[in-house]
Amino acid sequence: MRSALPLTSRQALQRASTGFGMLALAGLVPRPSRGESGSNAASSSSIPAAHFRPRAKHVIFCFMDGGPSHVDTFDYKPMLAKRQGEAIGDKAVSKLSQSAASRVWLGCPWEFKQRGASGLWVSDLFPRIAEVADELCVLRSMVGTQPLHGQQNLLLHTGRVTGRAPSLGSWVSYGLGSENGNLPGYVLLNNDWIPNGGLENFAPAFLPASHGATLLRAKGTPVDNIVPADTPSIQRRKLELLRAQDSEFAAANPDDGLIDSAIRNYETAFRMQAAVPAVADVEKETLATQRLYGVDSSNDYKRYYSLQCLRARRLVEAGVRFVEITCPLTHANNSPWDQHSHLKQNHAENAMITEQAVAALIVDLKQRGLLEDTIVVWAGEMGRTPHTPKISETVGRDHHVNGYTIFLAGGGFKPGTTYGETDEFGNAAVVNPLMIHDVHATILHQLGLDHKRLIFRFGGRDVSLTDVHGRVVSEILA
Repeated sequence: MRSALPLTSRQALQRASTGFGMLALAGLVPRPSRGESGSNAASSSSIPAAHFRPRAKHVIFCFMDGGPSHVDTFDYKPMLAKRQGEAIGDKAVSKLSQSAASRVWLGCPWEFKQRGASGLWVSDLFPRIAEVADELCVLRSMVGTQPLHGQQNLLLHTGRVTGRAPSLGSWVSYGLGSENGNLPGYVLLNNDWIPNGGLENFAPAFLPASHGATLLRAKGTPVDNIVPADTPSIQRRKLELLRAQDSEFAAANPDDGLIDSAIRNYETAFRMQAAVPAVADVEKETLATQRLYGVDSSNDYKRYYSLQCLRARRLVEAGVRFVEITCPLTHANNSPWDQHSHLKQNHAENAMITEQAVAALIVDLKQRGLLEDTIVVWAGEMGRTPHTPKISETVGRDHHVNGYTIFLAGGGFKPGTTYGETDEFGNAAVVNPLMIHDVHATILHQLGLDHKRLIFRFGGRDVSLTDVHGRVVSEILA
């Protein structure tokens, strides 16, 4: 007779008489969540090890949906003002931009100044971010693939324009897990707007479902049903019923990873009942901190965005690996920063809503000693054309991926620096062009993950975030 093989912890959960319900109750004691780099081993019960010593532990992604204008924010091009109203000509036309030879150059309506000790160029559109210029690593040579919101959003988040692939946050959660077993590894702080490309921007796709984004709203209750409506005794009876159902179903399907992920999500959800309300509640923060972010603003959009930025700091402080913050939509355009018309009015409104809280986040992280191991990413999916069909009172800029700007701060990125250049009009990247795969590879590197080794077996091949693309941009690392 062969001796029985020892049970894994998951098999024990599936077969034990106490089952899932009692484990969920016991789950109030913190346990690490899981992520696996380079395998599909769902039975691991410990936080996976990074590939090498990490420089950073967390990411906060401030997503500027719609495409902020690079030539009105961080990419100073005085030639635009000098040549405003002149036709751009055939040489400036590009398939990566909404362009035609008859379009005319458009100057920046805001003044640029060199900021801080670094002398970084930042326009007056961002007075608060200008104050933290010495913390920023500005990439001014980003290049996309299509000047379309949906495709570029998916590329920014998943490394692919077609969707059906895990988001960056899901890959980070999969690779590193969460430092806090009572909280998910990936949290989306939403502001009542789902960007073009939909929820696929934040989805785990073929990765285990436990690595998808957990959404926390700005308004009202952050998460539905997070506070139990039942008494403890009734909740216990419901959990015992779940135990019986899950144990029977899992025993009949021992190799189904979806069941495993569902069980893990139930476990996390139960533990979140205590953790989420506590971390989402900013009332215990000092009034000075709340004012720093702008939580006291009389503008609803700004107040809610500021609240989410403050929550982002609390979440990484509590051990969440990846936090994303979306922008609110205040107007009839396609996306918050999508100013095909009324550029000055709507870009100014978006800046008023977001930039104080983004700057405060950087300041607050630094004064708490968290910026050195937290990467702050500020990025839209594209830039905007340095030209327009005609000069008018309602002038705007169109879609542009031939050269645009994003910035990073903290997490071992060189502060107070720029990398890459566009031409004298900001129309095309001409020095050190970068794809989003390069940024993804570099972020993973700072988290201790090799983008070529962080893989998942799917469809008969090893799939990664960057696929066959991307390099670690060592020149921007401190």
